[in-house]
Amino acid sequence: MRRFFILLKYIPPAILSLSLSVVYLNSIAPGLTWANYGADGGDLITAAATNGVAHPSGYPVYLLFARIFQMLPIGTLAFRTNLMSALAAVSAALMVYFLVNESLLHFNGSNKNWLASLVSAYAFGLSPLFWSQAVITEVYTLHALFITAILFLSTDHAYSRFSRKYLDALLGLTFGLAMGNHSTTILIFPVLIFSILEYIPAPIEKNYALVNWRVDMISLLRRSIWLGVGLLAYIILPLRALSKPPVNWGNPITLTNFWWLISGSFYQDRLFALTFSTLISQIKSTGVFLLEQFGILGLIVGLIGLTVFYKSPRLYQNTIWVLSTSLFFAILYYSKDSFLYLIPAFLCFAIWIGMGLDGLMNAAPKFPKLGSAIGVIFILSIFILAGKHLPHVDASHDTRAEDFGKEVMAQVPANAIVFAKGDEAVLSMWYFHYALHKRPDIVLVAIDLLPFPWYQDTLRNNYPDLTLPAFFTFTEVVAASNPERKICHIQYDLSAQITCQE
Repeated sequence: MRRFFILLKYIPPAILSLSLSVVYLNSIAPGLTWANYGADGGDLITAAATNGVAHPSGYPVYLLFARIFQMLPIGTLAFRTNLMSALAAVSAALMVYFLVNESLLHFNGSNKNWLASLVSAYAFGLSPLFWSQAVITEVYTLHALFITAILFLSTDHAYSRFSRKYLDALLGLTFGLAMGNHSTTILIFPVLIFSILEYIPAPIEKNYALVNWRVDMISLLRRSIWLGVGLLAYIILPLRALSKPPVNWGNPITLTNFWWLISGSFYQDRLFALTFSTLISQIKSTGVFLLEQFGILGLIVGLIGLTVFYKSPRLYQNTIWVLSTSLFFAILYYSKDSFLYLIPAFLCFAIWIGMGLDGLMNAAPKFPKLGSAIGVIFILSIFILAGKHLPHVDASHDTRAEDFGKEVMAQVPANAIVFAKGDEAVLSMWYFHYALHKRPDIVLVAIDLLPFPWYQDTLRNNYPDLTLPAFFTFTEVVAASNPERKICHIQYDLSAQITCQE
């Protein structure tokens, strides 16, 4: 009988994992895709496949995991990498379930309201922004998994289950690896401090608020050491660069180049680059995004969970911090896909939804069926929203990138120099040319990267037969230096634009 109840405990997370897997696999991109702002996928797939270095900040942990998935004997190279995003998304939603469930168990003394945990996990797993990243090659679902793991390891129930030494090591290592996947993890560094603050009652005669708190320095030291161990993943970037891979952003073999890469200097001009009107527009868009993720019912229940029924002090302060910093960065970082940085914020809001629903279900103890009905109604509303959002996140029919790459490879003449402009054109061609080894006779040049010395060195390494001056920034110089080669220009603007000299 005891074994039966133990098995019963794992039925909800099993249903969650299976159902989300089915949803993601039915909407996943079958190959290279530009759906859901996934143009960077060509760069990430190619860098992983060729042991190269991806665009800033390098993403070493992501590249390591992606390479493992690329060894699977199924589908295309791009599909295998897309599959990693789906698995990370399922794992993140599953982690949300256990985080909420364990928190409620810790404070309620029972987990009878597992339905609240399930709703919280579905609210996040089926939120359209997160879902959109689960079906393409991108770093954001793995980022969400790491953030959820950090929140899980920083809660009150984690302290009641694990020894301090073990918890410090696991939390520090997870944080370091999270940094190696996405550098914006640094924004939530205070979470490592919040969970080791200790309250020390002050003497009556010295009742100053500031003397009531102290940091456990031994615990902080342990976490810092293990964080450093996780950050060692960044060592693979200069090691890969030394092998002169075809994709080698920044060529990080010197300290200057290494810092340029991992600090994201290439994109730093986008931070705080908003005008006042643009700032207001970003704030309004964020509110609209929040409403789209969970609907008006989810918005209300989440706010109730935050303000009325929140029970875990550590989880409360940590989710407040993660949500606040994510909102701050997403709003002030000006790019066409900056809204993707809202995913950690929506993760926290989904946790609040679980807390709020649990409180509402417990508000009428004499009517348990009413509480269950509330939970069922809420989960049905999530599924209805998911059906509404499916056409907008479904990447299973997006073949634009694949069609573009095949068209270019079929049309450009032999031994041509192909000048590519724009992320879609450049990164998709990297995938076909370097990862799939298509058309080894051509020379592929990214126009927007020509001003960088590291990229010019990469061209020399990739094409030793190409004649190049010591330094150049214009396509005309490259063409004039190689008069025997035909010249083509390509880009994608609603359709393939391919222009070659007669």
